Amino acid sequence: MNLNSLVAGLLVSATLGAVVQAADLKIAAGSTGSNFTFLRTQLDKFEADTGNKVTIVQMTTSSSANFSQYRLWLAAGNKDVDVYQTDVVWAPQLADQFVDLTEATKDVIGDHFPSIVASQTVDGKLVAMPNYTDAPALFYRKDLLEKYGKLPPKTWAELGETAKEIQDKERAAGQKDLWGFVFQASAYEGLTCNALEWIASAGGGHIVEANGDISINNEKAAAAIETVKGWVGTIAPQGVLAYKEEEARGVWQTGNSVFMRNWPYAYALGNGNDSAIKGKFGVTPLPAGEAGQDPASTLGGWNLAVSKYSDNQEAAIQLVKFLASKETQKKRVVQLSSMPTIAALYDDKDVAEAQPFMPTWKPIFETAVPRPSAAAKVKYNEVSAKFWGAVHNTLSGNGTAADNLELLEVELTDLKGNGW
Repeated sequence: MNLNSLVAGLLVSATLGAVVQAADLKIAAGSTGSNFTFLRTQLDKFEADTGNKVTIVQMTTSSSANFSQYRLWLAAGNKDVDVYQTDVVWAPQLADQFVDLTEATKDVIGDHFPSIVASQTVDGKLVAMPNYTDAPALFYRKDLLEKYGKLPPKTWAELGETAKEIQDKERAAGQKDLWGFVFQASAYEGLTCNALEWIASAGGGHIVEANGDISINNEKAAAAIETVKGWVGTIAPQGVLAYKEEEARGVWQTGNSVFMRNWPYAYALGNGNDSAIKGKFGVTPLPAGEAGQDPASTLGGWNLAVSKYSDNQEAAIQLVKFLASKETQKKRVVQLSSMPTIAALYDDKDVAEAQPFMPTWKPIFETAVPRPSAAAKVKYNEVSAKFWGAVHNTLSGNGTAADNLELLEVELTDLKGNGW
């Protein structure tokens, strides 16, 4: 065999070896329904393009439960999951378990909102790639507000008054199942988001401030929570105490609520062919505490991280870049109304045609507030759990907001110890 033939044979063998050794990846994601279908479709394309295989490890709809499971897997050095779909607040807590994506993404990271990139950067290390972002809004029934000559409320007090008036009049007219307002009040991370919005928009602080100070025990925060407590069983069903995003959307989308607080994904679903309120609703920024104050929407969003325990890190990084790419994000926003992390897509004509509401979210993002994950660092999850527990107790009638927040301050002070 001559040298050229030998080299050719080695190249063929190497090529065949690369095919045989295509990576078998697993991605942990809390996708359900249309989100799961979308993710699977994109993974099918990735498989066809690369020869790799990707299996979805389907997580729950509870971000809190998923975080706990992730932490167990990562602490054990689990090699079974290569890519993790991560909440925006998890970066400071899981940074040591993820691959630094800074070098691998330097060609595309500049396309993403700097604030979101910063939220996923810990000690100079990009621990997760921005995938899609979130900030909640107030969904309102345009037809019902117009019927009664009402404008979208600017304050929480206006929301309570308008919701009660329309609810009562519609019930008197025969709509016995109508409620004024639905939101997320189950004891989980979603309640932290909701309650932070009530408190921050009332001038009651951010639970733990950027400098690490515990600020939650104050009169404005207590008053905001007491206001919402008065809504449970009056303009909101008693069952709201167990509502997460989908339970609230279920009531809203069947036409049984005047207002709803929820994330952007609910917009496209609300205008689906099976929706009782298709074309009948609008969105507006969440109300403020008082006239003249700024509203507060909790910054949300999901990102993609590569496990440092993965045996297929190169392929996993390739998958992350594919899912976070401009092409895939555009498909996601067009099909699911998810908010892209790539700034240019907000001015894309195809996006505007498919989701004309998209510009509405710009002022919502401008007033978005982060949860105190950067301040509380690795203890954030415990801070949040104690906070939502205190709020849920209050909403359920187990103690006053003032008493529960005073106790919460003691618990957080003990948790903080000598520092976060």
